[in-house]
Amino acid sequence: MAALDSLSLFTGLGLSEQKARETLKNTALSAQLREAATQAQQTLGSTIDKATGTLLYGLASRLRDTRRLSFLVSYIASKKIHTEPQLSAALEYVRSHPLDPIDTVDFEQECGVGVIVTPEQIEEAVEAAINRHQPQLLVERYHFNMGLLMGEARAVLKWADGKMIKNEVDMQVLHLLGPKLEADLEKKPKVAKARLEETDRRTAKDVMENGENYKTPGYVVTPHTMNLLKQHLEITGGQVRTRFPPEPNGILHIGHAKAINFNFGYAKANNGICFLRFDDTNPEKEEAKFFSAICDMVAWLGYTPYKVTYASDYFDQLYTWAVELIRRGLAYVCHQRVEELKGHNTLPSPWRDRPTEESLLLFEAMRKGKFSEGEATLRMKLVMEDGKMDPVAYRVKYIPHHRTGDKWCIYPTYDYTHCLCDSIEHITHSLCTKEFQARRSSYFWLCNALDIYCPVQWEYGRLNLHYAVVSKRKILQLVATGAVRDWDDPRLFTLTALRRRGFPPEAINSFCARVGVTVAQTTMEPHLLEACVRDVLNDTAPRAMAVLESLRVIITNFPAAKSLDIQVPNFPADETKGFHQVPFAPIVFIERTDFKEEPEPGFKRLAWGQPVGLRHTGYVIKLQRVVKGPSGSVESLEVTCRRADAGEKPKAFIHWVSQPLMCEVRLYERLFQHKNPEDPTEVPGGFLSDLNLASLHVVEAALVDCSVALARPFDKFQFERLGYFSVDPDSHQGKLVFNRTVTLKEDPGKV
Repeated sequence: MAALDSLSLFTGLGLSEQKARETLKNTALSAQLREAATQAQQTLGSTIDKATGTLLYGLASRLRDTRRLSFLVSYIASKKIHTEPQLSAALEYVRSHPLDPIDTVDFEQECGVGVIVTPEQIEEAVEAAINRHQPQLLVERYHFNMGLLMGEARAVLKWADGKMIKNEVDMQVLHLLGPKLEADLEKKPKVAKARLEETDRRTAKDVMENGENYKTPGYVVTPHTMNLLKQHLEITGGQVRTRFPPEPNGILHIGHAKAINFNFGYAKANNGICFLRFDDTNPEKEEAKFFSAICDMVAWLGYTPYKVTYASDYFDQLYTWAVELIRRGLAYVCHQRVEELKGHNTLPSPWRDRPTEESLLLFEAMRKGKFSEGEATLRMKLVMEDGKMDPVAYRVKYIPHHRTGDKWCIYPTYDYTHCLCDSIEHITHSLCTKEFQARRSSYFWLCNALDIYCPVQWEYGRLNLHYAVVSKRKILQLVATGAVRDWDDPRLFTLTALRRRGFPPEAINSFCARVGVTVAQTTMEPHLLEACVRDVLNDTAPRAMAVLESLRVIITNFPAAKSLDIQVPNFPADETKGFHQVPFAPIVFIERTDFKEEPEPGFKRLAWGQPVGLRHTGYVIKLQRVVKGPSGSVESLEVTCRRADAGEKPKAFIHWVSQPLMCEVRLYERLFQHKNPEDPTEVPGGFLSDLNLASLHVVEAALVDCSVALARPFDKFQFERLGYFSVDPDSHQGKLVFNRTVTLKEDPGKV
């Protein structure tokens, strides 16, 4: 049908010309609406009233199973379905009953066919709703949420026309309150948006009920579907099953933390189970250290898998199914090279239609090692959403596998393995990041091609951070060039790096919860993650005192013959959490920046004529002499002390150490200078040209109080006035190494 004819047809349904033109741009929608309108005209003639046209448009835009189009159009054209609630019920019914034949008696009962709602019934229902809320209505007047009244009336009269209910509400409210006054016209203050966690909880909850896979948009229903779902429910007992399926060819990063939280968290919230399944289908890039590191990180985040599995556990079954695909004429052996397979909308393979028996023999030859790498692949006969034609299912690789050894020289691809392993493990919710949406059709196609249980794939937006790269290939480049030390360098955003820097797992989980689960890709600022870290460490990191750039201070009138023991609270805001003891001797060390011979206006710490308090001691020190070296630099100070309560309160109290331990402190800044180091428009020279050369500053001779002497790697402290610090694994007996996790407050320049 010509575009002009379609435009005329659509406007004849009551659509505005603009809406009709927009509809024409959507090929699938316009084709379905055209078919619906044409069928309706066979009953109603060429003229269709606007109310019916609106229902037909709603049907065409919302119906997923096109087999039901004629059935539903007949009910609309005959006026048996004549309201929006009836249409919604009809669409839900056909979605919930995908198999033929439809029980028309049950269908009509569920859709309110033949039910007549009188104006008197609507009037009574609205009046009852208004009476229930009359006191609040009289106070709030027209600022009252009228939708509440309409909702309650609709709950009583399910099949009533929505417009009639609204008109009745408007009329009765006007009769009760009278015309709107000036105060009624004032805008109501905006209500704060629902918290992210609550919104996300609803989003996750709405994914799907176990066993109702067929209700998911795009899910393919076959004659075997309902029986397979029944068997699946018998095996799982209706239990929710998710999985976290990393490739063991790199270290997990902050984006994986979101996937871990979503998969394990969704299962836990629904009393289900979550598998940790390694997608170990590419032995070329897999290393033992990655397997153990991934397990460590999952445990570190606080999650325990129901079972640790491997794609290689199922290699025998996957091979058997590949043979079955060939037998069914749905896969073939191809000899095109990798370069020829790249891209989308490529030409069909010249071997696509080779005889089944020939492909079976060649696939067996592939398994027996009779082809070189790249000389033959097994391809599936389907076209994916992105136009990629006949994705590869198996390829030849002469590399021993870490678990199966030399048993195989052909290995399955992700496109082939992913959905089949989900089916074997009876996963109920295959939760994937958005980039896998283009593979959803192949996911459904492959399970249905083999007549096995088909899980539902549900996509969500991945989590990215500014000022970061998480690509495995690019992190390897950073390591190779010496820009970072290894995968766990604290300037990276791998999970091992964040742990080494001192980020608590609770903070990462909290950050993932705040970001939430949406379809949109999310790129967050690092300072939001750091805020979560501060929230946790403020309550969990005991206080200590450390001096980075020290200045020696001699107290000439020290009040005791030997050092004093000072009790310092681990958490000053909550002394019930205990104390630790530090020595206070005649020689103390303070930060060099806490003293100035010639202070600028506003400087409140130690200076001539300006005493300063020493935290936790109850003493104030006053400058008496500045000792300088040959170069003129300050080497030490001589001071006197007095009790803090024996005179005027000083303007400031500073931290200090006495009889300290020497340690190394590593101070970290952002690794990259720009928000998006991988964006060529922002960084034309590439991400390696964007490195911040001042991202690491090492203080080799810092001083820390003796309360941390027995600290172990990953123990965390707040060094008073300096920030939060974590013990690095490089620490050894006699010398602790600390990483600065975050400063006490966010640098305003970073926000």
